[in-house]
Amino acid sequence: MKRLVGAACLFLSLGAIAEPAAQSSRAGDPPRLIIESMTGEDSFRFYCAPCHGVTGRGDGPVAAVLKTLPRDLTTLTKLNAGTFPRSAVIAFVDGTGRALPAHGPADMPVWGPIFRGLDSSSPRVRVRIENIVTFIESIQTN
Repeated sequence: MKRLVGAACLFLSLGAIAEPAAQSSRAGDPPRLIIESMTGEDSFRFYCAPCHGVTGRGDGPVAAVLKTLPRDLTTLTKLNAGTFPRSAVIAFVDGTGRALPAHGPADMPVWGPIFRGLDSSSPRVRVRIENIVTFIESIQTN
């Protein structure tokens, strides 16, 4: 878990760099690891856009240095016969819908445990993930 949170901190720091408005307002304070906004778009921009890009096409500023290029999230409906795979995307983001490597980090952070570690409110974590997935659904390019 420590290793997972450490990897997430790297991504969150990059997210804070990519989204300066989300940073703490006092000079010298470290960047926030959790944002107050619960909207899907704000959460996506802070947590997902460093890798997936603001438009979700997998072209974020961090993408070029990753071993595996981030998925283009705008084509999930097209890849699933015209139906957005909401339950599968929620499970993937939460970490319950994918196999995790036994050694080393996963290519994409497992946000469910990370969010639960940063925000002790389980209902808020569930809402944050659902709102992110709703935003991803809204950017589909049929």
